[in-house]
Amino acid sequence: MENPETAFSIHPIGHVRRAEEGLFIDVLAPYRPGLHLLGDFSHVIVLWWAAQNDTPEARSHLLAHPPYEPHLPTGVFACRSPRRPNPLLLTTCRLLGVDEESGQVQVQNIDALDGTPVIDLKAYFPVSDRVKDARLPDWLVGWPEWFPEEGLGL
Repeated sequence: MENPETAFSIHPIGHVRRAEEGLFIDVLAPYRPGLHLLGDFSHVIVLWWAAQNDTPEARSHLLAHPPYEPHLPTGVFACRSPRRPNPLLLTTCRLLGVDEESGQVQVQNIDALDGTPVIDLKAYFPVSDRVKDARLPDWLVGWPEWFPEEGLGL
């Protein structure tokens, strides 16, 4: 299925670390200069690779049964399932601190497991990262309007 002319490589810039003292993105040394001024923002978008789901079988899934609506199969492009053709996921996190020298980025919450490869970090810009009058399907009615401060329970 893969066409070598259109395939490309992605390399982690760091990893998720879950510790007693909090949640961190540990950025690898070559990428630490990219953290300059990130600490001025309140939130960061973390793009991460669901490595635990990176198998040929998981990549072949095009339908999912989301935990919030298990009786309604959805296409993987209509949900946030980690089982998808490319297990690239994202989480918008409250930024608690950035140590450019050590590469430690402390976040309030992320729904990725310890050791998860991080592909990219993007500063959250409200002008481009939120939309007015967003529409959700009926099967998502009842979900909170904003990401819960206490996280999703991972």
